[in-house]
Amino acid sequence: MRRKGIKYIVLAIVFLMIRGNVYAQQETDNPDSATHANISAADTSSFLNAFKKGHFHGNFRYFFMASDNKPGLTDYYANAIGGGIKYETASYKGFQFGVGGYFIFNIGSSDLTKPDPKTGQPNRYEIGLFDIQDPGNKNNIDRLEELYIKYSWKKSHLAFGKQLINTPFINLQDGRMRPTEVGGVYGEVNDIKNTKIEGGFIYQVSPRSTVEWFKVGASIGVNPQGVNAEGGKSDYAGNLKSKGIVLLGITHAINNNLSFKVWDVFVENIFNTTLLQADFSYPLSKENSLTAGLQYIRQDAIKDGGNSIASKAYFDKNGKSNVWGATAGWKNNHWQASVNYTRITDDGRFLMPREWGREPLFTFLPRERNDGFGDLNAYLVKAAYNIPKGFLKLETGLGYYDLPEIKNYALNKYSIPSYVQFNFDAVYSYKGLLKGLETHFLFVHKWRKGDTYGNDKYEINKVNFSLWNLIFNYNF
Repeated sequence: MRRKGIKYIVLAIVFLMIRGNVYAQQETDNPDSATHANISAADTSSFLNAFKKGHFHGNFRYFFMASDNKPGLTDYYANAIGGGIKYETASYKGFQFGVGGYFIFNIGSSDLTKPDPKTGQPNRYEIGLFDIQDPGNKNNIDRLEELYIKYSWKKSHLAFGKQLINTPFINLQDGRMRPTEVGGVYGEVNDIKNTKIEGGFIYQVSPRSTVEWFKVGASIGVNPQGVNAEGGKSDYAGNLKSKGIVLLGITHAINNNLSFKVWDVFVENIFNTTLLQADFSYPLSKENSLTAGLQYIRQDAIKDGGNSIASKAYFDKNGKSNVWGATAGWKNNHWQASVNYTRITDDGRFLMPREWGREPLFTFLPRERNDGFGDLNAYLVKAAYNIPKGFLKLETGLGYYDLPEIKNYALNKYSIPSYVQFNFDAVYSYKGLLKGLETHFLFVHKWRKGDTYGNDKYEINKVNFSLWNLIFNYNF
């Protein structure tokens, strides 16, 4: 009932706004109407006028995904289609109001509620196109995504309510049908020369592949939890309490070639994460540049890591992790290539809730994470090419991820063996009559390099498999 109520509220708001825009157009056509007569020149800055001069943005999305495991293990496929609309008013004395929602339908997929009969493992990827909390739901998948009020001044703004943010650790991670959303206060200050300051307070999260909104503590554990340090199933889902997340990020450009980034994510009662990053470019010619970057991430548990009972905590009491990263590359107007390295030390697991976003590591490749690992060495080579005029973008990556063995539970949360991953990514943006339409193809293959002790549950949907993704987006 609550989902239906939300849906009807959003539809009603959108209908009223469309109705207001239609009336505004009619008034322009008929200047003698009584309604138009009441809108004087002074009223053009009224809140009513801000609603009538607002803008709609919409999206339709089709997503096909299929996983191909080795013979004897279950293969899966899914077809999802969805659409949404967002309305944002024009500015009234710096203030704007925004509202948006989205719906999704399962239009033909494998039985995502059925685990693999040989290993007992559930589906991992395709289920994420829908509602991971109710994988049998094929029709009533909708979400109120944005509902905020925003105040802007000069180049800066501050927003309160349900909104989209994109930070190193809490971000859209839009690799399924819909991204991660947050509720809170968040803003950006862009009026200081060569400096950007952003941050805020988050009190609720609606993770990707869900339709509900959760308090911060309850949002951790919506996705699979992996194992604890002793090898038993983690039990922190529903057992974490936190008043919210405080984020602060500062990016400062020393000059055109060198910039520094500092971020801190404080999750009250659970953990703190700090990121330091330097990015450098050196021009070789008018079109060619060398690029480089260094990165350090430090994590520390706060209090008991979310729960005084160790088996129900997210972070071990007094737990910590250290991450180092480096990148070096070359780019011009069309080409970009880089070599990348990440080292997670053996001080402890690097932990970032998968519900909140993807991690900002230089060695990240779509469809896998390094969350949950310690004592990791990752190596990645990437190359990208943009066809002139920008209608086709190609990118490929090949990475080797040297992980602790799967029985080293303290440093391998998800029991994934070492692997090699290859990605090929192509995005085509249409022109002319089909402007607004985009086709996205992503192919992923992972080879096993670590020992699985002959147990296929450590391979299915993890290694020795391929993943196919075909997406059509139409934005208007």
